[in-house]
Amino acid sequence: MSYYFSTVLKEKDFDKAIEQVAAALKTEGFGVLTEIDITQTLKNKLDVDFKKYRILGACNPPYAYQALSNEDKIGLFLPCNVVVMENDHGDIEVAAVDPVASMMAVKNENLGSVAIEIQQKLKRVIKHLD
Repeated sequence: MSYYFSTVLKEKDFDKAIEQVAAALKTEGFGVLTEIDITQTLKNKLDVDFKKYRILGACNPPYAYQALSNEDKIGLFLPCNVVVMENDHGDIEVAAVDPVASMMAVKNENLGSVAIEIQQKLKRVIKHLD
């Protein structure tokens, strides 16, 4: 089982792609809580040049609350990460974590339905970007 699902965007502008992903997440009830610019961080900390790469920490509050109510340590897996990166051909790829794969490590049957619902939402986000 893969731990993510992804798509390559037709959009070639990286910043516009970030906006497009945030809008698609919003349609599924997610907000972007965090945005980590890996490219800038690696430049600042290691003085290395790295491809355009951002991690968006997406959260759907009702589902996060439901998961946290069933498993208080589930915060270790939150928020759901979505990566926007420029690949070697200059295309923009978007990948989302598969929460069902993540939840395999957690032995709590009450989380299964939450993980499946979030998985379906994130898959719709990725499909909407096609």
